Amino acid sequence: MPETAAAPEFGGLRALVTGGGSGIGLATATLLAARGAAVACLDLEPPGEPLLGVTADVTDDDQVRTAVAAAAERLGGLDVLVNNAGIGAAGTVEDNPDDEWRRVLDVNVLGMVRVTRAALPYLRRSGHAAIVNTCSIAATAGLPQRALYSASKGAVQALTLAMAADHVREGIRVNCVNPGTADTPWVQRLLDAAADPAAERAALHGRQPTGRLVSAEEVAASIAYLASPLAASTTGAVLAVDGGMQGLRLRPGP
Repeated sequence: MPETAAAPEFGGLRALVTGGGSGIGLATATLLAARGAAVACLDLEPPGEPLLGVTADVTDDDQVRTAVAAAAERLGGLDVLVNNAGIGAAGTVEDNPDDEWRRVLDVNVLGMVRVTRAALPYLRRSGHAAIVNTCSIAATAGLPQRALYSASKGAVQALTLAMAADHVREGIRVNCVNPGTADTPWVQRLLDAAADPAAERAALHGRQPTGRLVSAEEVAASIAYLASPLAASTTGAVLAVDGGMQGLRLRPGP
């Protein structure tokens, strides 16, 4: 008998990726689409075809609810939610005023809450429901000049575990990825603002045991694994994609 082509990994599944306009979000949306998913990207500046772009600010609950409903209607439902939208912050606890703390937490933590809350009714109707949150190595390792950012990502990791416990019996898996320093537009902006961008890039490369930044595509591959039906028994997991930063302690030298 002739062989039949294997069904694509995400064939028939519908995914929503926040922060899908660039960086890790766009890489994830592109990969999910390549593996067979119908994908919507929620962003302030979403991409165009073949992805479905929906415009929303994750700090605005009305915009989020409208955008999620529009994506679900266009896609015919939702099976996968990737909570990737986020912003960075630099400095110690002395360096950022209260308003900046509120702004970053509003995007990085409450943004995930708003999108998930709007998506849950659709995910509950899915036969394969998965949520993947983009967290950070900053949730588990003390990094200099990242107090506010680290606090927001520590909250994301704790939120991921709580969500996994709350929704596992509804058939919704919840996991997160913890990237190390990734080669994204945000990191490039930090480098551009440094007094010596070349030296700063070299320092960022040097603090990761692999000796280089993590690529957006590598993080996307990890997100796709956690979202995949092939990971149906994985929930409440924190997957490091950090070039060994968290777990390895290398001796100095080559």
